[in-house]
Amino acid sequence: MNLILASASPRRAELLDQLGVSYRVCPADIDETPRSGEPPGRYVARMAREKAAASTLSDGAIVLAADTAIALDGDILGKPEDRDDARAMLWRLSGRRHEVITSVALRGAGQLLAEQVVTAVWFGELSERRISAYLDTGEADDKAGSYGIQGRGAQFVARIDGSYSGVVGLPLYETAGLLRTLGMMVE
Repeated sequence: MNLILASASPRRAELLDQLGVSYRVCPADIDETPRSGEPPGRYVARMAREKAAASTLSDGAIVLAADTAIALDGDILGKPEDRDDARAMLWRLSGRRHEVITSVALRGAGQLLAEQVVTAVWFGELSERRISAYLDTGEADDKAGSYGIQGRGAQFVARIDGSYSGVVGLPLYETAGLLRTLGMMVE
């Protein structure tokens, strides 16, 4: 089977590599603007489905799309616009629990399958010095919520309850199950 990853995220590609499946990268080009008042869970589910639907599908192919959002107080914390925005997000997360919501959608064999994973993440208390040092690394620049749990941002995480790979951007347990449902061998 031909698997298409509808994402330019290097983190999603690295995670998909862990499943041992062959795929090609073909990012979906869609408008990712949240709708007014759209809850974070509904937003990421819509994004994953729209990315899967927007990709060109050849016979026997499966399109895998995903989207991740950080949810805090009902707000979606996306990728920061600049350093000040990243700093403000990290201050909001400091000493608090938030949710990382990742939706996965697969389209193929005349079906659209989707699953959503919610992981609770607790940050320890942050200081201005730690936030500035982290921002200096540049790691926050392209990360939802301004941190990457798979990198230096892990130092902020006191604990998680849920899927680590979902926090990174692709919940592997659920993704493997969806691929198997569509007939792909995932061992």
